[in-house]
Amino acid sequence: MTHRRDHNSVPLGRRVAELRAHRGMSQQAFADRLGKSKSWVDKVERGVRRLDRYSVIRDIAEVLRLDPTMLLGPRQPPTPAAAENGIDAVRAALARCHHRPQPTVTAQQAGGQVAYAWLAYQHARYPQLLGVLPDLLDATHGTRGLLVSAYRLTAHVLVKLDHADLAWLAADRAVTTSAGDPTRTASATIAVAQALRALGHHRIALTAALAAADPADDDTVRGSLYVQAGLAAAGYGDRRNAHDLLDHAAALADRQVSDTDPHYTGFGAAAVQTARSLAAHRLGDTAEAILRHDHVIRSDAWSRLPPEHRAAHLIDAARAHLDASRHSRAGQALLAADRIAPAEVRNRPVARTLLAEIIRGGPAAADVARLATAVGLTY
Repeated sequence: MTHRRDHNSVPLGRRVAELRAHRGMSQQAFADRLGKSKSWVDKVERGVRRLDRYSVIRDIAEVLRLDPTMLLGPRQPPTPAAAENGIDAVRAALARCHHRPQPTVTAQQAGGQVAYAWLAYQHARYPQLLGVLPDLLDATHGTRGLLVSAYRLTAHVLVKLDHADLAWLAADRAVTTSAGDPTRTASATIAVAQALRALGHHRIALTAALAAADPADDDTVRGSLYVQAGLAAAGYGDRRNAHDLLDHAAALADRQVSDTDPHYTGFGAAAVQTARSLAAHRLGDTAEAILRHDHVIRSDAWSRLPPEHRAAHLIDAARAHLDASRHSRAGQALLAADRIAPAEVRNRPVARTLLAEIIRGGPAAADVARLATAVGLTY
């Protein structure tokens, strides 16, 4: 008689090994993303070392793009979030960069499509964007400025959905396409730095952002690059550099005379303030991060941020609240993010992970529990 294996009886280390293999990651690649040694990973997977700290389990789940409950609760086969259904089509579109069909729309029509796609991004409509990005890359082929913008947009969406490797490819294509135009190259480098930070390559991200900042003649682009550089510095613990770079960004924001944003950077005073909060958290100053968060959401500039940016910041704030053991405020931050831009919470793996941790931390408020159920979490 063949007995079906009870997955709940499978040791946690072996479950990690199986899920790692399912993602196509070697032990070394997995260890690098966790910031651990290959020996540490091997011991965990063989059961020699126990996984008894939730923070470590959470980090493993983030690398594997899973909810922690899939490691800790009844095991189910990993299923992609709804927003990831179009990832393969985007990957294929990036792969055919040298063999695209001739555009079937005029440059003016393609420009309208790019502007509409950026508007959709600013409202966090990620599932819809995944459906149109392949055609958008084809439509803008042959019009350099529009193609750079389409590659940048693709990179930003992919970072949101935790496909940083693919995002880096799209961002690199944007830089290559923009060669010879310093401002377009600089705007493309915003996406490069963001993807590198998502991959954990903070020092490289800082170097890339600073190299592109000075040649740019647009303050919104330069300011955005200083923001990326400051966050990169915070990512590897360089407190002084992080503060100095964000001060440079703040100075550029202070001299803005209009709200025009031709390069879709979202740069401004509120963007710098949210970056200061995130940098403080990255540097281990959780209390300062929360204070800065409370300040920015009460500022006049807060409402001028795109819905995507506001919701993303609220997710970052939820992480800070959790690290300060403020589960209730973390839940309220996620609820606020869901009201502003639902896809930020319902389609981003990082938000699902935070929700899972809130639920596991004890009895959750009814509205938080309803949100967890809405995104498919069981508890």
